[in-house]
Amino acid sequence: MEIKTMIQSTPNPNALKFVLNVPVKNEGKVTYKNASQCEHNPMAKALFTVPNITEVYFFDNYITVTQDGNVDWDQIEEQIKKLVLEYAPTHNPDFEVEEDKKAAAPVSDDPEIAKINEILDNTIRPGLQMDGGDLHIVGFDGINLTVSYQGACGSCPSSTMGTLRAIESILRDQYNPEIVVQTEGSAMPEHEHGSH
Repeated sequence: MEIKTMIQSTPNPNALKFVLNVPVKNEGKVTYKNASQCEHNPMAKALFTVPNITEVYFFDNYITVTQDGNVDWDQIEEQIKKLVLEYAPTHNPDFEVEEDKKAAAPVSDDPEIAKINEILDNTIRPGLQMDGGDLHIVGFDGINLTVSYQGACGSCPSSTMGTLRAIESILRDQYNPEIVVQTEGSAMPEHEHGSH
């Protein structure tokens, strides 16, 4: 079978989605921030040889590549595509990921988080995944839900504002009217920053 990739833009001008006709990750998803994190994934490691790349995200049958905004996509798009196609035939979609175990462990046993994840799976995640990204729950203390964006959503200005509000609104409607949603690293919930 000939492996093909199709390039799709995302709502984030600094992220492109490379969609393949074969899986790149059979289970779960993974975000790499630098080449040293890619020991089990030669394709991801190769992508970090492209200048200005800041993040590589693997999910299902696509790879979202994010750059720092200092280079025109026209200059690096073909190089990325070439690497993807070069590594795809030998790429193992069941590659090991160390962080999968660590990231999933602390919160996955909590039935409340399972409930929230289920709501997000049915509402927000499909849209984020279509845009080349996703959302991971970092922590929950009963009222404050902390999330981190992955893939194209990670550095996208609209995701941090618009999506955060949407998530909070959906969860207030379907889960708990008191819930406050914030991103990892934000000191206070978005809606207290004044009206926009």
